[in-house]
Amino acid sequence: MSEDRYAKAYAERQEHIDAILASPSTKKIVVAGPGTGKTFLFKKALEGKGKTLTLTFVNSLVEDLSLELCGMSEVRTLHSFARSVLGNPKLFPKLSAVITEDAAFLLNQEIDFDKLFHNREDDSEHIAFYKNRKNYYDRHYGFADIVFAAVKYLELKPDKIPLYNQIVVDEFQDFNKLEVSLIDLLAQRSPILITGDDDQALYEFKSASTEHIRQRHSDAYPDYASFNLPYCSRSTRVIVDAVNDIITNAGESGFLNGRVSKPYIYFEDQRKDTDCANYPKLIHTKQFSRRIPWFIENQIAGIAERIKEKFSVLIISPTKTQCRHMAESLRKKGFENVDFTDRQDDKNPVLFDGLKLLLDDDKSNLGWRIVCRSLLEKKNLADHLVETHKEGAKSIHELVDGDCKSRVRRMLTVLRGVIKDSDKDKEHLAEFLTGTDFDPFELAKKALKGDLVQGSRWMRNPGLRNIPIKVTTIQSSKGLASDFVFITHFDELYFVGDGGNAMTDRDICNFLVALTRAKKRVVLISSRKEDPTFLKWIKPERIEHL
Repeated sequence: MSEDRYAKAYAERQEHIDAILASPSTKKIVVAGPGTGKTFLFKKALEGKGKTLTLTFVNSLVEDLSLELCGMSEVRTLHSFARSVLGNPKLFPKLSAVITEDAAFLLNQEIDFDKLFHNREDDSEHIAFYKNRKNYYDRHYGFADIVFAAVKYLELKPDKIPLYNQIVVDEFQDFNKLEVSLIDLLAQRSPILITGDDDQALYEFKSASTEHIRQRHSDAYPDYASFNLPYCSRSTRVIVDAVNDIITNAGESGFLNGRVSKPYIYFEDQRKDTDCANYPKLIHTKQFSRRIPWFIENQIAGIAERIKEKFSVLIISPTKTQCRHMAESLRKKGFENVDFTDRQDDKNPVLFDGLKLLLDDDKSNLGWRIVCRSLLEKKNLADHLVETHKEGAKSIHELVDGDCKSRVRRMLTVLRGVIKDSDKDKEHLAEFLTGTDFDPFELAKKALKGDLVQGSRWMRNPGLRNIPIKVTTIQSSKGLASDFVFITHFDELYFVGDGGNAMTDRDICNFLVALTRAKKRVVLISSRKEDPTFLKWIKPERIEHL
């Protein structure tokens, strides 16, 4: 009887995939929830097609898809593809921040250039200013304006639109108007398969909008054939049911207006049924913030004792500060395979960015512009910028004084020595670190602390040491999946609106993304007395309280 149930589930899932592949339409839109087999669909759609292209905008997804689709498709981010269209010009991701600061000095205006590009405000007077500064800065492009330039080029010369046997596009719910313009251009000459899920929209910061995926899945775009992938084979039944609870209650509370109505169904599978029997409920607990690492350590130990085999752990925390604390605490407890990269997401360029440009070209206007931002007084920088904005302007390195040039030359000498692994400039290296964004004291302290902590680690169960644990924020968890997921600081303060004041659709999408990273079990860890709204939206019988 069970075998018939499983066979029926496999057949029904295959029917949905076959319907997509068999459709004669050259434009297809698939709206599918997490874990419903989009990558498998990509493989089938690309199989034996020759020249194909896969596009997304998330670097981590590019890495994963490149491995999954190795030998089947060219996998690129949008800005990487746009760069290839323009002949691979120079790219500096923080260029828009530099030119935004230039506009503040030269125009006395705060201009969000990325927003202008993302929203296709082609007629804005400010775009001419941006292009002028870009050209002065050695014709470097930033992430937004390189896509803009590629779109404008292809609109002017449609015969240059690249031709592919098949194009697939992932995460379309997070595309903005500019990125959609690029996809529409490509769809003029090549068959295109677009996938996404408007319940997983996270990237409003780049003017992304769910309206693009929703419109193409509606009657507003009759040239697109619309499909769903309803069966979730990643997560256990209770997780799928909890997702449906959240979506139902969100709709009844006035949220997610206009969302694509789509089935999200647990995929009947013998292996997953075993997981469902072992983990029939979500876990919720309340712990003081400082006790959360201790609680997670004990939960991991319990899991290891029960299953006696390898498993993966994903810890999702709302903020980077919480992620950093969690990673440090677990490492202190003896976990040696904790993956957390503490990147500083400062959009503004720093001295080191400028120096790296000068290593390649010691007369680079962009390199000198960034270096001057760090080394010169604000007034001196402003005076130089005024000079660079004149007709027939000199290069910046011609404007700076001899002392500044000498200082930069010493820094570049040190960096070249580091590249060559030379010991000749140890004294200058110390001077370099003191004068840059690196704090030599903090670097040394961190290294010493790591050695000391590693030397003093003790763990009662050595088998736990190398369990893979990844710590990340919700946004950075996109595309990830692990056996066990711990969602920390599950409180209204962090998961609802601005400090718990007013819920938004984005809050709901954030929680749905976090919840669906789990294959076997989700553990929700609150640090405050009050139950968050999302917990109340899940049926009580699906939750076990510890």
